[in-house]
Amino acid sequence: MFPYKFIAIEGNIGAGKTTLSKMIHKESSCKLILEQFTDNPFLPFFYEDPKRYSLPVELFFMTERHKQLQKELSQSDLFSDFILSDYYFIKTLLFAKNNLNEEEYRLFKRLFNVLNSTFPEPELIVYLYRSVDNLLENIKNRGREFEQGIKGKYLDDIQKAYLNYWRYF
Repeated sequence: MFPYKFIAIEGNIGAGKTTLSKMIHKESSCKLILEQFTDNPFLPFFYEDPKRYSLPVELFFMTERHKQLQKELSQSDLFSDFILSDYYFIKTLLFAKNNLNEEEYRLFKRLFNVLNSTFPEPELIVYLYRSVDNLLENIKNRGREFEQGIKGKYLDDIQKAYLNYWRYF
């Protein structure tokens, strides 16, 4: 189906990454990696008090994403034509840059660079772009309680971080 061995789907919160990944998985023989975000005990607190909980929420995400990708990418699957992930590890750095203060970000980036050096780069990255209004509507419709307080400005800032990254990628 695809001439690639590792594909990542990226986009803002509520863009449809998991939905698209599941659709592709249903139609192909790929190994699917879905981000495990619901286990982050700091996430509900982060949406209530971002300044206080930014560092623990970002460190938790980074270590969990690293652990998951390290496990999944190191295990070969004879029955899968390719690996499909609904995130790319760079997401960790983009969200951290948006959420952390300058000193925390410098430390975080050093840790990220060490962890990121162990992963292969996806051969194809699909970026899903949605307007902030559309993202807010998608977030509302999926009904995750802890996400209902996400502000349009936050999503716009994340969108800008992605677009800036892709500009120089």
